[in-house]
Amino acid sequence: MNAIISAPELASDLAGTNPPVLLDIRWQLSVAKAAGEPPFDGHAEYAAGHIPGAVYVDLDQELASAPGARGRHPLPDTARFGAAMRRAGVSAHRAVVVYDGGQGWAAARAWWLLRWSGHPDVRVLDGGLPSWEGPLGTDEPTPAEGDFTPEPGAVQLLDADGAAALARSGVLFDARAGERYRGEVEPIDRVGGHIPGAVSAPTNENVGADGRFLPAEELAARFKSLGATEGTGVGVYCGSGVSGAHEVLALAVAGIPAGLYVGSWSEWSADPERPVAVGPDPQ
Repeated sequence: MNAIISAPELASDLAGTNPPVLLDIRWQLSVAKAAGEPPFDGHAEYAAGHIPGAVYVDLDQELASAPGARGRHPLPDTARFGAAMRRAGVSAHRAVVVYDGGQGWAAARAWWLLRWSGHPDVRVLDGGLPSWEGPLGTDEPTPAEGDFTPEPGAVQLLDADGAAALARSGVLFDARAGERYRGEVEPIDRVGGHIPGAVSAPTNENVGADGRFLPAEELAARFKSLGATEGTGVGVYCGSGVSGAHEVLALAVAGIPAGLYVGSWSEWSADPERPVAVGPDPQ
């Protein structure tokens, strides 16, 4: 099963006899509140216009637990996540398509969580809402309750120790911007830098100017050049397990399975006992 779907393919599926459940995960990483500006309001963006039939899902409230020692976007409570998915109409044997405002990070987080918790058929709208050429709606549907019950563990989840070990035994990709990896700037977390041994692989280099993923063969060549060779274990982290999910999705498009360190740099850097590397060298 392909991990992504094009807008024309989605339009065709929605018009079919068994349309997928459609989830709108409008979200942005925002540091605006530090400057006294209002934070991004995903639900307001959704209410102003969304793909007809889509149900809004709040990343911060339903796809993550409260920030703390485990990072800024820890795994959600399984029961709460399951309830949110059932509310949105998600069932075990019905396809799901997720999209966001175009960046792809939030949709990838929902895709990864559903895959990790056992849903067999989840795809991300390639290019997000900007790729959609059909009409938009403002009605907020109330779908019939779904029957999806999360069963975590279907795909690889890394903790801090597992990520550190993979940086030595395989390849651990850092999906953040290069300047954050090198420790030149750190706008959010306690300290800049990267997990020793991790390889810089900014997730924005996996997409073209239109926000859509590069062809699978180009992605495969990119990751191979960065160390993801056949037989090598692969993992990804980012700031808080959101853009890292987008890199795991890119790897899936390329045919490369990868684990996700959900706590990511926000968890790693919060522990002063964890080593920090700076500069362009992985070590």
